[in-house]
Amino acid sequence: MADCEFINKLRGRQIILASGSPRRRELLAGLGIEFIVDVPSDVDESYDGAIAADDVAPMLAMRKAEAYRSQKGIGVNTVVVCADTVVVLDGNVLGKPADDEGARRMLRSLSGKTHKVVTGVCVATASGCDCRRQTTEVTFSHLTDDEIDWYVENYRPLDKAGAYGIQEWIGYVGITGISGDYYNVMGLPVSLLYRMLLEITCGGD
Repeated sequence: MADCEFINKLRGRQIILASGSPRRRELLAGLGIEFIVDVPSDVDESYDGAIAADDVAPMLAMRKAEAYRSQKGIGVNTVVVCADTVVVLDGNVLGKPADDEGARRMLRSLSGKTHKVVTGVCVATASGCDCRRQTTEVTFSHLTDDEIDWYVENYRPLDKAGAYGIQEWIGYVGITGISGDYYNVMGLPVSLLYRMLLEITCGGD
C-alpha cells in the first residue's frame, strides 16, 4: 500500500483536537491521522454585540486556542486544532439554543430562508496560531410546526448552532440548497483544515 506523505509527516506530531464535539471527532478522523481529544476548561464564549456576525466564530476559535495554550501549553511537536461554528441569519448570530422552545424559535426563523454557517478554525503550534474561516450558505424549505416539533422532540438539537444538524432528519427533509462546504455545516471544514495542516508539514513548523 502506498504511503501518504502528508500522513507520514504528521506521524511525528501530537495532534490534539480541543473540542468535545462528536461530529468534529468523526470528521477529523476522516483525514486518517491519529489524534487525541483534550478540551480546555472555562473558555469565555461571550462576545460584544458590536462585533460583526461573521467574525464571531473565528474570534471564539482563537479564544479557545489561547485558553488551551495558557492552561496546558503547546510543545514543539504539538499541533492543537480548535473550532467554533455559528449560524448567521440576517446579520444576527444564532448559537446553541438554551432549551427546546429556543430550538423551535430558531428553526422557525430559518424556515423558508437562506442563512450562512460560519466556522472559525485555528491551528496552534508552539510558534503561533493560524486562524481562518469557512462560510457556507444553506437554504431551508418552509418547515411546518409539526416537522419542527417532531425534530426537536426526537433529536434534541440543543448542542448545535442554529438548532439543527444537516446530517439529521431535518436536513434530509428541509434543506433545499447548499452553496459551499457541506462539512463546514457539520462543524469542521475538513478541506480547509487539511490545507492548514499541509502548510505546517511543508513549512517544517
